[in-house]
Amino acid sequence: MTPPQPPQGPRPPSPQRARSSRQPRPGATASADARRKPATTRATTASRAGAAPPRARSSAQRAQARPRPLAARLGQPGRRQAFLAVAALLILGVFVARLIDVQLVNAAPLAQEALAQRLVTTQVTPTRADIVDRNGTVLATSVERYNVKVNQVTLAQWQRKEQGKVLAQGPLDAAQILAPILGRNEADLAADLVGDKTFQYLAKNITAEQLALIRAERISGIDWESTSQRLYPNGDIAGNVIGFMAEDGQNIGRVGMAGVEKMYQDELTGTAGSQTYERSRYGTIIPTGMRSETPAVSGSTVMLTIDRDIQYFTEQTLARALADTGARAATAVVMDSQTGEILALVDSGSVDPNDPGATPANQRGSRAVSYVFEPGSTAKTITISAALEEGVVTPTSQFVAPYQYTTENNQTFKDSHPHPDQKLTVAGVLVTSSNTGTIQIGQQLSDETRYNYMRAFGLGEPTNVGLPYESDGILRPSKDWDGRTKYATMFGQGVAVTAVQTAQVYGVIANKGMRVSPTVVKGFENADGTFTARDNAEPVRVISEGTAQALMGMLVEVTENGTAPKAAIDGYLVAGKTGTAQAPDETGALTKTVTSFVGIAPADDPRIVVSIVLYEPTSSIWAGDTAAPVFRDVATFALQTLRVAPTKGDVTRFPTTWE
Repeated sequence: MTPPQPPQGPRPPSPQRARSSRQPRPGATASADARRKPATTRATTASRAGAAPPRARSSAQRAQARPRPLAARLGQPGRRQAFLAVAALLILGVFVARLIDVQLVNAAPLAQEALAQRLVTTQVTPTRADIVDRNGTVLATSVERYNVKVNQVTLAQWQRKEQGKVLAQGPLDAAQILAPILGRNEADLAADLVGDKTFQYLAKNITAEQLALIRAERISGIDWESTSQRLYPNGDIAGNVIGFMAEDGQNIGRVGMAGVEKMYQDELTGTAGSQTYERSRYGTIIPTGMRSETPAVSGSTVMLTIDRDIQYFTEQTLARALADTGARAATAVVMDSQTGEILALVDSGSVDPNDPGATPANQRGSRAVSYVFEPGSTAKTITISAALEEGVVTPTSQFVAPYQYTTENNQTFKDSHPHPDQKLTVAGVLVTSSNTGTIQIGQQLSDETRYNYMRAFGLGEPTNVGLPYESDGILRPSKDWDGRTKYATMFGQGVAVTAVQTAQVYGVIANKGMRVSPTVVKGFENADGTFTARDNAEPVRVISEGTAQALMGMLVEVTENGTAPKAAIDGYLVAGKTGTAQAPDETGALTKTVTSFVGIAPADDPRIVVSIVLYEPTSSIWAGDTAAPVFRDVATFALQTLRVAPTKGDVTRFPTTWE
């Protein structure tokens, strides 16, 4: 019997085929198809297969299906390495491009710019030249000094070692070492040494000996620079002429503030040089760096006409005169009558250039060239000179000089003291110093003529003596004179002069009618020894030699028989004139008295003119008692110093009265 056959149908797969043909799970199939087919295709396929529609995917599944961001992809080692390699190449390219620019394209300009940042140029100040008197005696000189400075950054790293052991280091130990040398308080010095400054001064104007001690310590960060200090070996002698230097720390020893120091600043200073060097970022000089220097050119020595010995004696004489007369101040001018060179120009209470701050500011200059006063009777010489020169009078012309005189425009003038009418010659008017007689002589000249003579004698303009702040004096044009001033100017009122101007007036008489310009500077000596005389104005003739000789004879009578017998000098003929005038006080009132005497010696062969002015003497208002004795003492010493032999000559003399 045949066994029953199984029903016909598909043969069951083999195990291997079963495995290969195994249908995936519904979820897995949907996920795989989703990656390979569009959504519409997947839906159609599923419908044809009779499969159920896929289930909705979770948010995690949807997120997994999106493309991953760059950061996530870079998390993969291969991609990260590629990114870093590209970045490195880009950065390297930037550096290579910059290197090519620096080393090849712009190498020269960049090198120049860097050098310019390192280069420092400093000025090299030349040594200020000396001021000497006419005999070469040094009155002002410059000595080499040093300014000490610190680089605090460098000093902070300083150490002093010996056999590996630190003996000293840093600012505190440096302060302990340097304080005794610099003469400073240790704590104060330490404060200046600590910090981050690359430059700060520690001391100025130290000596070479002090610098040698500092250099021996070899302290890193401590440096120095050369400078100069102005010294005046003779103290206050001629201080009013020499002047002084600026007191502020920046300009001390460099800028003149008064006197010759100021007037001849350029000649004394010379020409500055320069020094260029490379400096590190810490402010120190690079030893192997670029360095160049333009040398400074020294100034010229200024030689004065002043004689130190005559100057000193005159200063001492004026000091005694102040004590004897009670005067507030005094000035004196001693001038060579032939050359105009001033041998002594003195102001009482003269400034000491070494310490100008010890003298009030208004007394540091020279009153002899800056302070004006009415000359009084010393100006009568000009009026009589003009009348003689114009030929309207002779030395023996006769006048009656009353105590009081009224002019044609009703202006009344008086003599210094009451007296009966006097019969005086022109010589007598000058010898007795009669105001009323002088007016009668002067009114024979026009105002313009007298004004022109006053200008010719040097009034109303500076003398160009060689000092700063020189006053012109006061001389108004004749057209501006009022009815009283036109007469007052005849005997020295209504006009103002300086002490140097009065000496210049009498220098005309002493020099036979020629006006020479007063000067305190003889000339300049360059560093190579070449001497150049100061360029002074050429002499100008003011009056004839005959008029000057006539005036000399009249002025001798003043010291022998007139108002100034106390000016006479044994063994010498002396010519001169007294003057007493009023000066205004702070309110403008004429309450202050000025007495003066201007003299010439020897009168028969003139060598010197001496002008003495006393301000507000209290012992007497008469110049014959106050100023004349000072002239005698000063002139005597000057003549002896100049080795002028006693006189053996005489002058032309004239009668002073008539009958």
